[in-house]
Amino acid sequence: MKLLSYRLNDKNYFGPKVKKEEAVWDILHIQETLQVLPDFPTTILEGVRLGMDFVEQIRKLVEAALKAENPNNFKRSFTEIEWLSPIPRTPKNIMAVGKNYADHAKEMGGIASDFVVFTKSPTSIAADEQTLSLHADITNSYDYEGELAIVIGKQGKNIPAKLAYDYIFGYTIANDLTARDLQTKHQQYFLGKSLDGSCPMGPYLVTKDELPNPQELAVVTKVNDEIRQNGKTSDMVFSVEQIIAEISKSVTLEPGDVILTGTPAGVGKGFNPPRFLKSGDIVKISIEGIGTLVNKFE
Repeated sequence: MKLLSYRLNDKNYFGPKVKKEEAVWDILHIQETLQVLPDFPTTILEGVRLGMDFVEQIRKLVEAALKAENPNNFKRSFTEIEWLSPIPRTPKNIMAVGKNYADHAKEMGGIASDFVVFTKSPTSIAADEQTLSLHADITNSYDYEGELAIVIGKQGKNIPAKLAYDYIFGYTIANDLTARDLQTKHQQYFLGKSLDGSCPMGPYLVTKDELPNPQELAVVTKVNDEIRQNGKTSDMVFSVEQIIAEISKSVTLEPGDVILTGTPAGVGKGFNPPRFLKSGDIVKISIEGIGTLVNKFE
Protein backbone atom coordinates (compact mmCIF):
# COMPACT_ATOMS: atom_id res chain seq x y z
CA MET A 1 0.00 0.00 0.00
CA LYS A 2 1.19 3.50 -0.84
CA LEU A 3 0.30 5.94 1.93
CA LEU A 4 0.68 9.70 1.83
CA SER A 5 0.18 12.64 4.14
CA TYR A 6 -1.33 15.85 2.85
CA ARG A 7 -2.84 19.19 3.81
CA LEU A 8 -6.25 20.40 2.68
CA ASN A 9 -8.26 23.40 3.92
CA ASP A 10 -5.65 24.08 6.63
CA LYS A 11 -5.90 20.58 8.09
CA ASN A 12 -3.53 17.61 7.91
CA TYR A 13 -4.76 14.29 6.55
CA PHE A 14 -3.42 10.94 5.42
CA GLY A 15 -4.64 8.12 3.21
CA PRO A 16 -3.75 5.51 0.61
CA LYS A 17 -3.19 6.37 -3.02
CA VAL A 18 -6.16 5.46 -5.22
CA LYS A 19 -5.00 2.67 -7.53
CA LYS A 20 -4.46 3.80 -11.13
CA GLU A 21 -5.52 7.36 -10.27
CA GLU A 22 -3.71 10.56 -9.30
CA ALA A 23 -5.77 10.81 -6.15
CA VAL A 24 -5.86 9.83 -2.48
CA TRP A 25 -8.63 8.24 -0.47
CA ASP A 26 -9.82 10.66 2.24
CA ILE A 27 -9.69 7.89 4.80
CA LEU A 28 -10.80 10.03 7.75
CA HIS A 29 -13.84 11.27 5.80
CA ILE A 30 -14.73 7.65 4.99
CA GLN A 31 -14.58 6.71 8.66
CA GLU A 32 -16.52 9.77 9.83
CA THR A 33 -19.24 9.20 7.22
CA LEU A 34 -19.59 5.43 7.18
CA GLN A 35 -18.49 4.64 10.76
CA VAL A 36 -16.85 1.38 9.71
CA LEU A 37 -14.26 1.07 12.47
CA PRO A 38 -14.29 2.26 16.09
CA ASP A 39 -11.22 4.14 17.36
CA PHE A 40 -9.59 4.52 13.94
CA PRO A 41 -6.32 6.50 14.18
CA THR A 42 -6.58 10.22 13.46
CA THR A 43 -2.88 10.65 12.54
CA ILE A 44 -0.56 8.54 10.44
CA LEU A 45 1.85 8.18 13.37
CA GLU A 46 -0.92 6.67 15.49
CA GLY A 47 -1.60 4.28 12.64
CA VAL A 48 2.04 3.26 12.20
CA ARG A 49 2.08 2.26 15.87
CA LEU A 50 -0.54 -0.39 14.98
CA GLY A 51 1.79 -2.01 12.46
CA MET A 52 0.25 -4.03 9.65
CA ASP A 53 -3.11 -4.03 11.45
CA PHE A 54 -3.31 -0.40 10.34
CA VAL A 55 -3.03 -1.50 6.71
CA GLU A 56 -5.88 -3.97 7.14
CA GLN A 57 -8.05 -1.28 8.71
CA ILE A 58 -7.43 1.03 5.76
CA ARG A 59 -8.32 -1.75 3.33
CA LYS A 60 -11.66 -2.24 5.11
CA LEU A 61 -12.41 1.47 4.88
CA VAL A 62 -11.57 1.59 1.16
CA GLU A 63 -13.78 -1.45 0.54
CA ALA A 64 -16.64 0.32 2.33
CA ALA A 65 -16.11 3.47 0.25
CA LEU A 66 -16.19 1.46 -2.99
CA LYS A 67 -19.58 0.07 -1.98
CA ALA A 68 -20.98 3.52 -1.20
CA GLU A 69 -23.40 5.30 -3.53
CA ASN A 70 -20.71 7.65 -4.87
CA PRO A 71 -17.15 6.54 -4.07
CA ASN A 72 -15.72 9.66 -5.75
CA ASN A 73 -16.98 11.72 -2.81
CA PHE A 74 -14.23 10.12 -0.76
CA LYS A 75 -11.37 10.86 -3.17
CA ARG A 76 -9.12 13.93 -3.25
CA SER A 77 -7.28 14.73 -6.46
CA PHE A 78 -3.55 15.36 -6.24
CA THR A 79 -4.24 18.74 -7.85
CA GLU A 80 -6.17 19.96 -4.80
CA ILE A 81 -3.85 18.82 -1.99
CA GLU A 82 -0.57 20.07 -0.54
CA TRP A 83 1.87 17.21 -0.09
CA LEU A 84 3.38 16.61 3.34
CA SER A 85 6.19 14.28 4.33
CA PRO A 86 4.68 10.81 4.89
CA ILE A 87 5.82 11.14 8.52
CA PRO A 88 5.37 14.89 9.10
CA ARG A 89 7.17 14.77 12.45
CA THR A 90 9.39 11.97 13.74
CA PRO A 91 9.41 10.99 17.45
CA LYS A 92 13.09 11.96 17.68
CA ASN A 93 15.92 13.01 15.39
CA ILE A 94 16.09 11.33 12.00
CA MET A 95 18.92 8.80 12.08
CA ALA A 96 21.23 8.32 9.11
CA VAL A 97 24.04 6.00 8.13
CA GLY A 98 27.07 7.64 6.55
CA LYS A 99 29.44 6.21 3.94
CA ASN A 100 27.27 3.13 3.43
CA TYR A 101 28.13 2.82 -0.27
CA ALA A 102 31.80 2.13 -0.98
CA ASP A 103 31.94 4.28 -4.14
CA HIS A 104 30.42 7.24 -2.29
CA ALA A 105 32.89 6.86 0.56
CA LYS A 106 35.70 6.86 -2.00
CA GLU A 107 34.47 10.02 -3.76
CA MET A 108 34.36 11.74 -0.36
CA GLY A 109 37.97 10.80 0.32
CA GLY A 110 37.35 7.96 2.74
CA ILE A 111 36.57 4.26 2.95
CA ALA A 112 33.39 2.43 3.91
CA SER A 113 34.61 0.38 6.83
CA ASP A 114 33.19 1.63 10.13
CA PHE A 115 29.52 1.98 10.99
CA VAL A 116 28.88 5.76 10.99
CA VAL A 117 25.62 7.24 12.28
CA PHE A 118 24.56 10.87 12.52
CA THR A 119 21.22 12.58 13.04
CA LYS A 120 19.12 15.31 11.46
CA SER A 121 16.67 17.50 13.37
CA PRO A 122 12.92 16.83 12.93
CA THR A 123 12.65 20.46 11.81
CA SER A 124 14.63 19.47 8.70
CA ILE A 125 11.66 17.45 7.41
CA ALA A 126 10.14 18.70 4.16
CA ALA A 127 7.77 17.32 1.53
CA ASP A 128 7.56 16.21 -2.06
CA GLU A 129 6.89 19.10 -4.48
CA GLN A 130 7.99 21.63 -1.85
CA THR A 131 10.27 24.45 -3.00
CA LEU A 132 13.28 24.53 -0.70
CA SER A 133 15.76 27.18 0.32
CA LEU A 134 19.44 26.94 -0.61
CA HIS A 135 20.26 28.77 2.65
CA ALA A 136 22.62 31.01 0.69
CA ASP A 137 23.05 33.25 3.73
CA ILE A 138 25.03 30.55 5.56
CA THR A 139 26.28 28.07 2.94
CA ASN A 140 27.59 28.07 -0.63
CA SER A 141 27.94 24.30 -0.94
CA TYR A 142 24.47 22.78 -0.56
CA ASP A 143 24.53 19.19 -1.79
CA TYR A 144 22.03 16.42 -2.55
CA GLU A 145 22.03 12.75 -1.44
CA GLY A 146 19.30 10.38 -2.65
CA GLU A 147 18.53 7.65 -0.13
CA LEU A 148 16.20 4.82 0.81
CA ALA A 149 14.60 5.58 4.18
CA ILE A 150 13.29 3.00 6.64
CA VAL A 151 10.19 3.78 8.72
CA ILE A 152 10.04 1.82 11.97
CA GLY A 153 6.71 0.28 13.00
CA LYS A 154 7.40 -1.37 16.35
CA GLN A 155 9.40 -0.45 19.44
CA GLY A 156 12.56 -2.45 19.92
CA LYS A 157 16.00 -2.58 21.55
CA ASN A 158 18.85 -4.99 20.83
CA ILE A 159 17.00 -6.29 17.78
CA PRO A 160 18.68 -9.32 16.18
CA ALA A 161 19.40 -8.79 12.48
CA LYS A 162 17.35 -11.88 11.57
CA LEU A 163 14.27 -10.28 13.20
CA ALA A 164 14.82 -6.73 11.92
CA TYR A 165 12.12 -6.87 9.24
CA ASP A 166 9.50 -7.47 11.93
CA TYR A 167 10.21 -3.95 13.19
CA ILE A 168 9.80 -2.21 9.83
CA PHE A 169 6.53 -0.57 8.81
CA GLY A 170 7.65 0.55 5.38
CA TYR A 171 9.96 2.67 3.25
CA THR A 172 10.12 6.10 1.67
CA ILE A 173 12.59 8.26 -0.28
CA ALA A 174 14.73 10.94 1.35
CA ASN A 175 17.12 13.62 0.16
CA ASP A 176 19.83 14.03 2.81
CA LEU A 177 20.63 17.63 1.88
CA THR A 178 23.96 18.78 3.30
CA ALA A 179 25.82 22.05 3.71
CA ARG A 180 29.31 20.71 3.01
CA ASP A 181 31.12 23.80 4.27
CA LEU A 182 29.29 23.71 7.61
CA GLN A 183 29.94 19.98 7.86
CA THR A 184 33.68 20.67 7.55
CA LYS A 185 33.71 23.82 9.70
CA HIS A 186 32.02 22.19 12.68
CA GLN A 187 33.85 18.85 12.29
CA GLN A 188 30.59 17.01 12.86
CA TYR A 189 27.46 16.38 10.84
CA PHE A 190 24.51 17.71 12.83
CA LEU A 191 24.40 21.41 11.87
CA GLY A 192 25.41 20.88 8.25
CA LYS A 193 22.75 18.19 7.92
CA SER A 194 19.93 19.85 9.88
CA LEU A 195 19.15 23.08 8.06
CA ASP A 196 15.40 23.70 7.84
CA GLY A 197 14.00 21.73 4.92
CA SER A 198 17.15 19.64 4.50
CA CYS A 199 15.34 16.29 4.70
CA PRO A 200 12.51 16.18 2.16
CA MET A 201 10.79 12.78 2.19
CA GLY A 202 8.12 11.16 0.08
CA PRO A 203 6.07 11.08 -1.96
CA TYR A 204 4.80 7.87 -0.42
CA LEU A 205 5.31 5.63 2.56
CA VAL A 206 5.21 2.18 0.97
CA THR A 207 4.34 -0.65 3.34
CA LYS A 208 6.91 -3.41 3.65
CA ASP A 209 4.67 -6.07 2.12
CA GLU A 210 5.06 -4.29 -1.25
CA LEU A 211 8.88 -4.25 -1.02
CA PRO A 212 9.83 -7.66 0.35
CA ASN A 213 13.48 -7.23 -0.65
CA PRO A 214 14.77 -3.70 0.02
CA GLN A 215 18.29 -4.74 -1.03
CA GLU A 216 17.44 -4.96 -4.74
CA LEU A 217 16.18 -1.46 -5.51
CA ALA A 218 17.53 1.04 -8.04
CA VAL A 219 18.30 4.51 -6.64
CA VAL A 220 18.55 7.29 -9.25
CA THR A 221 19.07 11.00 -8.60
CA LYS A 222 18.65 13.59 -11.35
CA VAL A 223 19.48 17.28 -11.22
CA ASN A 224 17.62 19.12 -13.99
CA ASP A 225 17.02 15.71 -15.63
CA GLU A 226 20.76 14.91 -15.70
CA ILE A 227 21.49 11.62 -13.97
CA ARG A 228 23.97 12.25 -11.15
CA GLN A 229 23.49 9.14 -8.99
CA ASN A 230 22.66 5.69 -10.34
CA GLY A 231 23.07 2.95 -7.75
CA LYS A 232 21.40 -0.08 -6.22
CA THR A 233 20.64 -0.82 -2.59
CA SER A 234 22.47 -4.12 -3.09
CA ASP A 235 25.65 -2.00 -3.01
CA MET A 236 25.11 -1.05 0.62
CA VAL A 237 27.97 -1.97 2.95
CA PHE A 238 25.53 -2.52 5.82
CA SER A 239 22.14 -3.96 4.86
CA VAL A 240 18.78 -2.74 6.13
CA GLU A 241 18.63 -5.51 8.72
CA GLN A 242 22.22 -4.87 9.86
CA ILE A 243 21.48 -1.15 10.22
CA ILE A 244 18.46 -1.79 12.45
CA ALA A 245 20.35 -4.34 14.55
CA GLU A 246 23.36 -2.06 15.05
CA ILE A 247 21.44 1.12 15.89
CA SER A 248 19.10 -0.68 18.26
CA LYS A 249 22.06 -1.81 20.37
CA SER A 250 22.33 1.79 21.56
CA VAL A 251 18.97 3.42 20.84
CA THR A 252 15.45 2.18 21.50
CA LEU A 253 13.68 2.36 18.16
CA GLU A 254 10.09 3.61 18.19
CA PRO A 255 7.20 3.61 15.71
CA GLY A 256 7.62 6.51 13.31
CA ASP A 257 11.40 6.65 13.64
CA VAL A 258 13.08 7.21 10.28
CA ILE A 259 16.50 5.82 9.35
CA LEU A 260 18.30 6.95 6.19
CA THR A 261 20.43 4.15 4.74
CA GLY A 262 23.18 6.02 2.88
CA THR A 263 23.67 7.37 -0.62
CA PRO A 264 25.35 6.06 -3.79
CA ALA A 265 28.22 7.84 -5.55
CA GLY A 266 27.52 10.94 -7.61
CA VAL A 267 26.92 13.69 -5.06
CA GLY A 268 27.88 17.24 -6.01
CA LYS A 269 31.01 17.26 -3.88
CA GLY A 270 32.27 14.18 -5.69
CA PHE A 271 32.74 16.04 -8.98
CA ASN A 272 35.88 17.98 -9.95
CA PRO A 273 35.08 20.80 -9.67
CA PRO A 274 32.18 20.23 -7.26
CA ARG A 275 28.65 20.70 -8.63
CA PHE A 276 26.60 22.02 -5.74
CA LEU A 277 22.96 23.03 -6.01
CA LYS A 278 22.05 26.46 -7.39
CA SER A 279 18.90 28.53 -7.66
CA GLY A 280 16.34 27.02 -10.03
CA ASP A 281 17.69 23.48 -9.81
CA ILE A 282 15.14 20.65 -9.69
CA VAL A 283 16.21 17.44 -7.97
CA LYS A 284 14.34 14.19 -8.66
CA ILE A 285 15.14 11.06 -6.66
CA SER A 286 13.55 7.82 -7.84
CA ILE A 287 13.54 4.46 -6.06
CA GLU A 288 11.78 1.60 -7.78
CA GLY A 289 8.64 0.46 -6.03
CA ILE A 290 8.26 3.77 -4.19
CA GLY A 291 8.13 6.63 -6.69
CA THR A 292 9.93 9.92 -7.32
CA LEU A 293 10.65 12.67 -4.81
CA VAL A 294 10.81 16.10 -6.51
CA ASN A 295 12.03 19.41 -5.08
CA LYS A 296 12.93 22.76 -6.59
CA PHE A 297 15.55 25.01 -4.98
CA GLU A 298 15.73 28.78 -4.72
